[in-house]
Amino acid sequence: MHILVTGGCGYVGTILCQHLLENNYRVTVVDAMWFGNYLDSRDNLEVHRLDIRDTDEIPLKGVDVIIHLANIANDPCSDLNPKLSWETNALATMRLADKAARQGVKQFIFASSGSVYGVKEEPEVTEDLSLVPISDYNKSKMVAERVLLSYADSMIIQCIRPATICGYSPRMRLDLSVNMLTMQALTKGEITVFGGSQTRPNINIHDTVRVYLHFLKLGDKAQGIYNAGFENMSIMQIAKTVCELIPARIVVSESDDPRSYRLSSKKLIKTGFQPKYTVVDAIKEIIKVYGENKLRDDHQYYNTRVMKNIQGLT
Repeated sequence: MHILVTGGCGYVGTILCQHLLENNYRVTVVDAMWFGNYLDSRDNLEVHRLDIRDTDEIPLKGVDVIIHLANIANDPCSDLNPKLSWETNALATMRLADKAARQGVKQFIFASSGSVYGVKEEPEVTEDLSLVPISDYNKSKMVAERVLLSYADSMIIQCIRPATICGYSPRMRLDLSVNMLTMQALTKGEITVFGGSQTRPNINIHDTVRVYLHFLKLGDKAQGIYNAGFENMSIMQIAKTVCELIPARIVVSESDDPRSYRLSSKKLIKTGFQPKYTVVDAIKEIIKVYGENKLRDDHQYYNTRVMKNIQGLT
């Protein structure tokens, strides 16, 4: 089977591609490589340095499945350049889906976001609730979902709404809640919590990868939209969990980020998926890698800082 992974050099993509290659899939990666390339050369791997907005250049000949991870990730990065965010997350997704349908691609797995729900007070946020996105990032993901679902008659469409991801990857991100607070504790002995009461769902990066592999194998047995998040924790709970493993003090500051919701993944679990990894596992993994001098607190692991440099905003 031939799989195209957009964003295959990214935080999740790097680990996902490793698994696909180890399972002898033929993998083609398309990535702008703004954050580098941590993939090792393999006979069954082909890597193209491409911006997904250059849709005409994306090689789809013989591709059976697309796993579409490439995007301008998170609210701060999207806010830097909303036009770039909409062009990448929505317009490029639409053009890729159209090209895929014309080229006979059988399955399209899309990495959306659990943040499309916005602020929710319901005890469980399920896939049938209304979407009230509050940022350009959330809105562009919602629109991309709607566009993709319009191609459901042409190919298998699976839109995954992951929670906030945590854990170590060779292409690390330290701008995600668990990862950021863990690194603060390790390097400063102090954690800064903005607000603290906001509840956010979380998912370990290894389970995130397992979700995509799960849908790849399910094929047409499960289509549509699926939440993927298993530990709903307040930011303060995350900070206290980190402090149970790393001695550190917690400093609380005001927050202007109102997002708060509890994700339910019962629909995903009904397809046969069961999570194996936890937030604590993610913290322990980061501690281990940091202790082995394989990870440092570097600006390249913060998306906004890199994007500012790319766009000449620093």
